[in-house]
Amino acid sequence: MKKYILNKNSWRYFSLLSFMFITILFVSCEDDTSVGGEITINKVFLEDVNSTVQDREVSFVRLFQLIRIEGSGFTGLKKVYINGFDTFFNVAYVSDNSMIIRVSDDTPTTDAEESVRNTIRFVNDNFETIFSFEVRAAAPTITNISNTLPNSGEEITVYGTGLLEVTKVIFPGNVEVTTGITFDEEDGEFFTVTVPSGVSDDGGSILIETPNGGAYSPAYFNFKPGLLLNFDGAGTLGEFGDTITQDELQSTSIGEGNVSQGNYVYHGPTDSEPFAAGTNRDSEVFTSGGESWRTQFATTIPPTTPLDEVGFQFDVFVPEPWEGSGFLQILLINNFNGGEWTGGTYNYVPWIVDGEVEAFQTTGWTTVTIPFTDFYSFSDSDTEFTFEDVLALREGATYKNFGFFFNNTDVLLSNVTGGPSDVEFPSSATSVSIYTDNWRIVSLEVPTLSDFPE
Repeated sequence: MKKYILNKNSWRYFSLLSFMFITILFVSCEDDTSVGGEITINKVFLEDVNSTVQDREVSFVRLFQLIRIEGSGFTGLKKVYINGFDTFFNVAYVSDNSMIIRVSDDTPTTDAEESVRNTIRFVNDNFETIFSFEVRAAAPTITNISNTLPNSGEEITVYGTGLLEVTKVIFPGNVEVTTGITFDEEDGEFFTVTVPSGVSDDGGSILIETPNGGAYSPAYFNFKPGLLLNFDGAGTLGEFGDTITQDELQSTSIGEGNVSQGNYVYHGPTDSEPFAAGTNRDSEVFTSGGESWRTQFATTIPPTTPLDEVGFQFDVFVPEPWEGSGFLQILLINNFNGGEWTGGTYNYVPWIVDGEVEAFQTTGWTTVTIPFTDFYSFSDSDTEFTFEDVLALREGATYKNFGFFFNNTDVLLSNVTGGPSDVEFPSSATSVSIYTDNWRIVSLEVPTLSDFPE
């Protein structure tokens, strides 16, 4: 092994190198903390990859939008305050004449202090510049509608964000409502509106207007072309084995607010005996199996549609608390024995919320929306499924009946959430009353709404 011996001159050389390194480091740090000339701002551009104009000069920005700022003197920039909020920026996207920054959704807007409202302040070690620029709250969004197939004259609740001071609701068919709209004045998380007559039976999105912009719902409102089975003429009920038959359907008017529409199916026990614990297929109801989804839906929902933009909806009425036991198993095809948490099925367990038992009950009929990517066969987030995958699964099945089981077996929380858990909800005897109607396939696509005409 070769040995290296440091003599006196070697130590001097090493010490000199060390001194030079420390000096350079000190000077670099000193320079880093002292750079910064006068900052000027010329223009602001909105960066939007989803727009036909991806780099558009703008006079305002909304929360969480990405902007590019043109000017000079950005070298050495240390801080950017938008409406007084210290906003993170990546120095890799800063040159002397341009920078890119995203407006944090924590940025105050109307509640910002008046002295900093609608300003962007740029700071380096030697200068600071305040640029007047309008900063708006994020545009409203619609995430859910209480009933997407209501009767005219019924009230619906629309949920989302930023739903403050809703001034107009436009229903499919360009039917406008501007009166009788009430909204959550505190958080803007919902508003209510009465459904007018004349809404198009072809369905689509509802569009709202607020002082802070507009928003579309998913294109699933009143989408009657999507009906698989409504027990009143749309679709054909299958009658075989122990399935619920046409003469077992119910039609008494039930529900408050959103009431029943003709015939509907009851999934609970029909005699005095409750469903026993640990049992599957306590009730079952199916379509005839002769329906062709490709024929019925391909013109309105192309097979190439990304699967997270297609879903199954049904209306449910649960007049008494449902908690602790039982679930509806929804089956794309009829080749299951009941209780599976795999394959072309989805299990609806609304009484488990955030890992805890919470009683589920409705006063009227409520719409349930299940994206097809929640069905277990298509839940792999790493695979880009399309509606074609659902069509192919059904077309390759021996029994093409679509339907529901009511199962009353134990439920593992890990099966519900898809995450690790040892929690189990043991089943118990139940006589819960559950009614469903208007089974339908819908588009979940949300039309794009821009602040700027394309």
